[in-house]
Amino acid sequence: MKQVWVDARPWNKEIVITALECGADFVVVDKGFSEKVKELGKIQTVSEDGDILIGKDVAQIEIRGKEDEIKAAAIRNKWIIIKTNDWKIIPLENLIAQTKGLIAEAKNLEEAELVLNTLEKGVDGVLLDIKNTAELRKVISQLKAKRNLISLETIKIKSIKPLGVGDRVCVDTCTNMTVGEGMLVGDTSSGMFLVHSESIENPYVDQRPFRVNAGGVHAYVMITDGKTRYLSDLKAGDKALVVDWEGKTQEVIVGRIKIEKRPMFLVEGTCGKQKVSLVLQNAETVRLMTPKGKAVSVVSLKSGDEVIGHIEKAGRHFGMKIEETIVEK
Repeated sequence: MKQVWVDARPWNKEIVITALECGADFVVVDKGFSEKVKELGKIQTVSEDGDILIGKDVAQIEIRGKEDEIKAAAIRNKWIIIKTNDWKIIPLENLIAQTKGLIAEAKNLEEAELVLNTLEKGVDGVLLDIKNTAELRKVISQLKAKRNLISLETIKIKSIKPLGVGDRVCVDTCTNMTVGEGMLVGDTSSGMFLVHSESIENPYVDQRPFRVNAGGVHAYVMITDGKTRYLSDLKAGDKALVVDWEGKTQEVIVGRIKIEKRPMFLVEGTCGKQKVSLVLQNAETVRLMTPKGKAVSVVSLKSGDEVIGHIEKAGRHFGMKIEETIVEK
C-alpha cells in the first residue's frame, strides 16, 4: 500500500492536526517536535529524534542532476525522501526500477499522482508539502481513495449446498458501511467472494451497517497491506479491509467479532479455471455482489449467476503472499 507522508516543517500545528484527522501514515517534523505531535494524537513521526530517524532510517536527497540520481539509487535499507524543483528534469523511472523505499515530495495532487503512477508501479510513497490545510485534506482524501484499489473479477456460481450447523463469524467494525461495501472472504486464499455488509434494509432484522456476516471460522478475510487473517483470529482493535463493488478500499477498525452456531451452506463458483468457495450462513440477510454492484441474497443464488470477488495466484504463509505451490481444496 502506498504511503502518505505529510511535511510539517517548519512546525505547523494545523498541518499536523490535518494529517492526523485524514489518516496520513507519517508526519515529518524538525528535531524537538516529535513530542508535540504525540500531544495532538497518535501518528508515526519522522525526525532526527522521531519514531523513524532521519539519518539512520531515512535519507533526504535533492535531485539536481545525474550525480544525485546515482547517489539515491545506491542507498539501501532506508526510506529515501527525494526532492526536486521539477519532476520532469529527472528520469524517475530509473530510480523506481533500481530502488525501494522511495518517498517523493509533491506540492499538489498532480505531482503526487505523477510520482505514484510512473512506470505503473510508482514510488513507494509521497511526501506532501502543502501548507493550506483545506488543500491538504482534499489531496490526502483523493490519494487514499485512488491508492487503495483492489482488482475484482467476475465469478460464475456453480453450486449451493446445505451443510448443516457450523460456527460462523460476524465482523463488527467501528465504521458504518454503505450499500455496495463489504469484505473479501474465501475458503482459500486464492479466491474470495465480496460479502456484502448488513447495510441494506430488510424485514427480518434491523440494519447493522457496521457488520459483515462473513462466513465460517476457518475462512480467510482480506486485511490491509494485501495480507489475510482467519476470521476466527480477528479481535477488537485489529485492522480489516472494507471493499466496495468497484474495488475501492478503506482500512477499518474491528470492534468485535461474534461467533455463533448457525445453519451453513457451501457456495462454489469459478473464475476461468480458478475455483472459488465459501461456507456462509444460510440466511436471507447474507449477500454477495453482482458485477454491477447489486447485492444478492445467498439464498436466492442459483447455478449460472454471476458475482464478484478477488483472485490470486500466489500462495500464503502466515497471511503473506509467497511464491510456492500450495493446493487448497
